[in-house]
Amino acid sequence: MRNPFAAVVLAAALAGPALAQKAPSVVARVLIQTTLTAGLAHHEAKAVWADLAPGDVLVLVREPTNPDDPDAVRVEWRGRLLGYLPRTDNADVARMLDRGQSLAASIRSVARYRNHRRKLEIDIHAAL
Repeated sequence: MRNPFAAVVLAAALAGPALAQKAPSVVARVLIQTTLTAGLAHHEAKAVWADLAPGDVLVLVREPTNPDDPDAVRVEWRGRLLGYLPRTDNADVARMLDRGQSLAASIRSVARYRNHRRKLEIDIHAAL
């Protein structure tokens, strides 16, 4: 078989429940978008900047009553508000969250521009 995942599933099905319980669980994720985070200078990102690392889990929180942007999506790390998804990139994610879609976010990269502004790039995935 060309697909190793299919081979594991087939082997588990043929071996019965005993092997199926021992087979590793596979979680499929689809990349929805990669984007920079906006508003880092106005929230708590500066206070935790040295602790942020690629791969860290982020939480996306909808703010439908945000007076500045009805599609606002807050980006949090360990309960701290880092910033928001930019207006140019938040409408689809806001719609998915509003529909109850399960989304996961993580840090892709942490950097600084030459002018010392912070750059936080994140990945947003949908769980299948």
